[in-house]
Amino acid sequence: MKSLYQFIVKPFEQRYDNIKKVNNKELIINTNIENHIFVSKKAVVVSTPAAFKTNINIGDIVQIHHNVFRRYYDIRGVEKNSGTYFKEDMYFCHPEQIYMYNNKSHLNYCFVKPIKNQSVLENRKEQPNVGIVKYSNKSLEALGITPETLITFTPNSEFEFIIEGERLYCMKSNDIALINENKRNKKENNTRWTKSS
Repeated sequence: MKSLYQFIVKPFEQRYDNIKKVNNKELIINTNIENHIFVSKKAVVVSTPAAFKTNINIGDIVQIHHNVFRRYYDIRGVEKNSGTYFKEDMYFCHPEQIYMYNNKSHLNYCFVKPIKNQSVLENRKEQPNVGIVKYSNKSLEALGITPETLITFTPNSEFEFIIEGERLYCMKSNDIALINENKRNKKENNTRWTKSS
């Protein structure tokens, strides 16, 4: 079973990531199927495309676009699977919808750690549009942008992932606007809620 140009994936555990453990009890934090924030973005590769070779193999863990597993209500109010649904909990996934595989950035994507805002004049926890590169890619590394590089990125280009209990922003290489030379006193802004206790 192979698709010509797309991967076939299945959810790593379940389609929605809306249950957190608190003091050995499960807490459902969202019941709305339309909210993209709680759609699982972690998948397992079932099949690779037949038309081209890839470094991603069957069984690899990948981080994908939230719309692959997302359900929605049509105009009649009937709950439906996304257009990527194949069969039996398997989904088609375009290569551009895969952002990471086995903790390596895919294509021109990268992952950035948010920075704590140290300004006493602003009521923000994070410094906007600034972060530290966690996972780079080949095109960025060729420019000297490696992990731990402090960068500035364009507004509204980031989207949030929780990877191994750490909150990261995913973005494309072109969204990185500047390399910041001064990294003094910069602290990551990763909160405890990203990990289940």
